Formats: sequence, structure tokens, C-alpha cells
Amino acid sequence: MDDTERRDAQELAGSPNWLLLIHQLPPKPDYLRVKVRRRLKGIGAVALKNTVYALHNTNEAVEDFSWVAREIESEGGSAMICEARFLEGITDEEIGAMLDAERSEGDETTQRGPPERVDPNRTWVTREGVFVDRMASAWLIRRFIDPGARFKFVPARGYSPKSGELRFDMFKAEYTHEGERCTFQTLVHRFGLSESALRAIGEIVHDIDCKDEQFGRPETPGVMRLLRGIADSTPRDSERIERGSALFDDLYASFNKTRG
Repeated sequence: MDDTERRDAQELAGSPNWLLLIHQLPPKPDYLRVKVRRRLKGIGAVALKNTVYALHNTNEAVEDFSWVAREIESEGGSAMICEARFLEGITDEEIGAMLDAERSEGDETTQRGPPERVDPNRTWVTREGVFVDRMASAWLIRRFIDPGARFKFVPARGYSPKSGELRFDMFKAEYTHEGERCTFQTLVHRFGLSESALRAIGEIVHDIDCKDEQFGRPETPGVMRLLRGIADSTPRDSERIERGSALFDDLYASFNKTRG
């Protein structure tokens, strides 16, 4: 938080910590969804739900959200701005970490250094009850990053990682959502995995996990239905990973065959 934001926060002492923009977009024009998403990204807001975005509660944030709300309303949508405190479901620390990650992500075109590497046979930790992003990320890790990876499933909160463990798709994880990327896309990006088939799978996983229809690939509804079936019929996380991995193996092969 810079000096201006601190002064604003002092002026608003005693007010709720967060400012929310809650909006609904009309089905047309098609470009509006992308325009609004880019505008919100530009001001550093983070999505708590598909149509709920958060910022620190400052005067500058009120002005930024007001401009976005006017743009939405000018195109026939609706928008509300409100102050909020959260009692359940998410903590102030989690929202703050999301905003910090959004700020540090910066320009999407900025190039990182050399691709990351990890020592083999690591223990990779994630939240129990694995679903789309965690199932896909586990497949990616074991197939392309750490073939000897072992997976550990823990509660969403309160877990202290042991030495040498790597966390993914959970609070304070080494690998999780960054900017608009889901965890699968973050792993692809940070480990320098450039195959078009992996990018395509990342787009499918992103749209299912983030529920924002950013890429709109035709395969997405079918993959979602299959993953939902695995989750509904498979209570054990380790079995979900194995069944999901078989699905992603087939999807990866299909994209490579199409490209060839």
C-alpha cells in the first residue's frame, strides 16, 4: 500500500477493510466481458467470485470502481459498490495476499528469468477435496515437472508445511493463482512448458475453475462434465488424481493429434 492509500485508509479508519464491486453484464455485446475484466485488472482488483471484485477500502478505490460501474451501466449492465467485512469463507489475509499477487504480477508481457526446476521426488501438498485445477495441476506436475511426485492432501487452512514440501493451489502456496492465471497455467508459465497442447488444456481448466468464460473453448463443457463425474463418484483424493490423470493424458494426446 503506497502513501496515498495509507492516508486514505486513515481517513476511513473504522470503516470495513474492503470495497466490493458487484456487477451483472448483459449478454451482448460480446466484447464487454473482456473489456470489463481488463479494466478491473488494470486497477488491481481481484475476483472473489465471477462477478464480485475487491479492493482495499480507500478513496482511490471508490473512484476506480465508480468509473468501472459507469462503463458497465453505459452498456446496459448493472453494478453496485459496497463496503464489506468478511466473517466466513475467506480471511482478510487471503484477500490481502491476492491483491499483493495481482500487484506484483504487473504487466503480463514481462518475461521471467529461466524456467524453474525442482529437485525430483518431492512431496506436493494441496487442499483436500481436489477438483478441476488441483486434478489438472497434479497431472501436469507428475508428467512434466516431477515424475516421482508424491501428493499430500490437507485442510484448506491451518497446515504448516514440512521442510521440502511444495504447496499448490492453496493459501500461501508456492504455486497458485497469479493474476488471471489459474494454478495449472501458473505452473506451465513458471516451468517454461510451451507446448500448444498444454496451453489449450490450461484454457479449459481456467474457464472451468475461474468460471469466467475467458477462452470459450468448445471442449470445456464436456471436460467439466467428466471431471464432475469423477469427483461425484470418487471420494478419495488419490483416486481422483489417478482418474483425472487418465482423462488429461487422453486430452493431451487428442490435442497433439489434432496439431499433427
